[in-house]
Amino acid sequence: MSYGRGPRRRFTLLAAPAAVVALALTLTACGGDGNKAGGGGNTNFVTGSGGISTVAKADRQAAPKLDGETLEGKQLAVTDYKGKVVVLNMWGSWCGPCRAEAKHFAQVAKETENQGVQFVGINTRDPQKGPALSFEENYGVPYPSLYDPTGKLMLRFPKGTLRPQAIPSTVVLDRDGKIAARSLTAIDADKLRQMIDPLIAEK
Repeated sequence: MSYGRGPRRRFTLLAAPAAVVALALTLTACGGDGNKAGGGGNTNFVTGSGGISTVAKADRQAAPKLDGETLEGKQLAVTDYKGKVVVLNMWGSWCGPCRAEAKHFAQVAKETENQGVQFVGINTRDPQKGPALSFEENYGVPYPSLYDPTGKLMLRFPKGTLRPQAIPSTVVLDRDGKIAARSLTAIDADKLRQMIDPLIAEK
């Protein structure tokens, strides 16, 4: 007799939908349209012609807890950067548009370092760290990236908020740790500054 087999099988079946959702979410679009409003239902954000969605300061919601191990093996919690504008970039070494935008992110991260801005990458769907670490080295990425191979951190964003829905996605948090802007496509330095500069200027 084997009493353990049934429950284990049931657990696997229950866990499978979550894995499927994570896979679908993180592979939705690598460099897709990016002009989708996303979220659905009663949302309080506006998507501009450039595909950048923003939320008025009074309507912003707190970002979820985003923490874990970086590609370099250190512990990082995004809440540690409260008081700064935080730029979260979801990327994978396998993603062509991520490679296209990487130099722009490295450039703007260096330009805004002394303006109270902190960049944090979220590396996803890379089953091993090696390719992701090579990506960072090749593009001179100066900021840390949380290692999120299954996309679980992306799933923490609440429905109805500016949540990441593609790779690459970029979400910007204001100084209070609230979700303020999002892009669902690869962006250049100018568009990145369009997301960041108004938040730098906020009092």
